[in-house]
Amino acid sequence: MHHPSLRIHGALAAGLLAASGAAGAADWADNAIGYRYGTRFAEPYNPQDISKNIVNFTHSSGYKYGTNFLNVDLLMSDSKDDNAQEAYITYRHTLDIGKIVGRDLSFGPARGVGLTLGFDWNTKNDNSYASKKRMWVVGPTLMMDVPGFLNISLLALFESNQPKGVSSRYSYDTHPMLNLAWGIPLGSSGFAFEGYMNYIASKGKNEFGGPTAPELNIDAQVMYDVGSTMGMGKNTLRLGLEYQYWRNKFGNPHEVPGSLAKTPMVRVEYHF
Repeated sequence: MHHPSLRIHGALAAGLLAASGAAGAADWADNAIGYRYGTRFAEPYNPQDISKNIVNFTHSSGYKYGTNFLNVDLLMSDSKDDNAQEAYITYRHTLDIGKIVGRDLSFGPARGVGLTLGFDWNTKNDNSYASKKRMWVVGPTLMMDVPGFLNISLLALFESNQPKGVSSRYSYDTHPMLNLAWGIPLGSSGFAFEGYMNYIASKGKNEFGGPTAPELNIDAQVMYDVGSTMGMGKNTLRLGLEYQYWRNKFGNPHEVPGSLAKTPMVRVEYHF
């Protein structure tokens, strides 16, 4: 007899596979490589400010029935975090229910209703925790009627990890996340306000038997289209400032050193 979570994960995987196949004929697509840098990153159980260089690849696309979003971060820490290297992958597929059923489902401030499926995956080679996170997500999404986009999702998280010192993969309690993701151009100024907010409920006991706490992660940036002023085409080269506020990072309670991060960053992106 299969465990219920395996059936859920299998259904999510099948749904994502079908969605990715359907998305083969994209109506629009945007790819970008980027770089950001900050000197005040934090890691739980580490009281020091950490500097990180982060290189990323981002893909966004839309097709008849929905949108895809993929982000791959390669994070490189300084000696205060063991000169660690980390890869973190986020994928989200949002199906537009109105387009699937052929009806206008807009109401009030919302221009549509969707279903979001996806996953997070990471690996890190530091000398302490050495995260190996695996997480599936699924839940409803409201697409708000704003310039650009603002999506509000309530997602169920099915998360597990197998850090250093844990002999087998540990699954946390299934828990909810309220997610906001936005990209809003500021008129014709060339500036845009972008980012995300995650409010994540407690996920029960951690893999060592300790408590977890609700988690708040806000990552926002103001980006400027410098490429247009250089004759490179609209939004080809973008430069900006980013700020991340992360409380109870990875669900660690506030009394844990390094569980609160307040991190300003510089960011540059090249779109193609």
